[in-house]
Amino acid sequence: MLYRAHLIAALEERREEFARFERALRDEVGGAAAALRSLSGKTADEVRRSVTSSQGEPRVTLPSDELDSAGAVVLPFGEAWRSHEEARRWALRVLENRVTFAADGSQIFPGREATVPVAAVQIACFENPHTPSGDYTKESFVSVLTPAELLGDGRAYESPDQLVGVRRFELEAEAVCAFLERRRGWRARGERMPLAFFDNTLVISSRRKDTEVLFSKRYTAALSELLRLSRECEVPVVGYVDNSYAPDIRDLLEALQAGARTAGGLFDAKILRARAEGAPPLLRSWGDRTIFWHCRRPNLAASFYDEAGEPLVGFVYLQTTADCNPARLDIPAWAQASGLVPEVADVVRAECVVGNGYPYAIETADQAAVMSANDRSEFLHLVEEFAARNGLEFAVARKAASKGRRR
Repeated sequence: MLYRAHLIAALEERREEFARFERALRDEVGGAAAALRSLSGKTADEVRRSVTSSQGEPRVTLPSDELDSAGAVVLPFGEAWRSHEEARRWALRVLENRVTFAADGSQIFPGREATVPVAAVQIACFENPHTPSGDYTKESFVSVLTPAELLGDGRAYESPDQLVGVRRFELEAEAVCAFLERRRGWRARGERMPLAFFDNTLVISSRRKDTEVLFSKRYTAALSELLRLSRECEVPVVGYVDNSYAPDIRDLLEALQAGARTAGGLFDAKILRARAEGAPPLLRSWGDRTIFWHCRRPNLAASFYDEAGEPLVGFVYLQTTADCNPARLDIPAWAQASGLVPEVADVVRAECVVGNGYPYAIETADQAAVMSANDRSEFLHLVEEFAARNGLEFAVARKAASKGRRR
């Protein structure tokens, strides 16, 4: 149980540290928002030239040519509804006869509770064609990780929890790739643009710790295949990050100010919702979005750039709630070059209307994939039965069994 009084006392003890952090952000976030607003009226090429020094062009995120056409860094949504019923009617028009898809996963890894290491990953997929019949497809599958995988073929017991996580990531990406293949040729069939949701970022920064190199390569390989297939099949994928702490736009603002450093806790979503010198936030209303930005980070893995050195992924920020920070939508750069970003944004908005602030497709996949504490106990029980039937050694530690009885 949580001891409420102890937690309150612990929070009060660190109150000044929280307040100091907030003051530091408040002092800088307004200035950053004003600096971002000042890009309005400039062209993307002018911004690019402004950050280019005698040493060449740094790896920093840059605006797309949407800045030129919009004349601002934010594109207002422009729709207004008097009721949620009106919003739903709009959303249904956007989604009608359009296939959307999401995959999500969950994992069980008992760790040292089991005498033999074993883990399971469950993936759930939700595909909705939004037809009048109301039919949809919801599927799930389970993958088991064996002792050989978790122990590294005889090596020391290193980061098995990370291995389970990367396997889950790979399986989610594979499920999205299968959807992309199924929707290949949608233009020739005269269908509306399909959209896949990936409940994670579409970019992976390079890792520096030697123990994480292998995992970083596997994450990168999974995303590289997903991005390749998205472009080949011409089916957009949205990497949906509900509460992003990414600093890509912040880093651009620092580069434009000759390397000026801001507070470490300052991030893009915070800047976009800040009030600068009495002005309203840049993203002020539901449905507003930023222009498309080309994601270029100093530590972004090389496979996220094409042969010409241009980034394969970009992003927009979309205001999906009335009062919280915007969601970040990672979108393949080919979709922006093809003029699909406005339609992609509308589909995400529509899914969020149906899902009351969160994409309904992701929400449904998550509900189907999640495994509870009871599922964890059932998993251990089933593995024990499997081991007994096959003459294998497997047992649950006494401490874990005791916890299972008490919880």
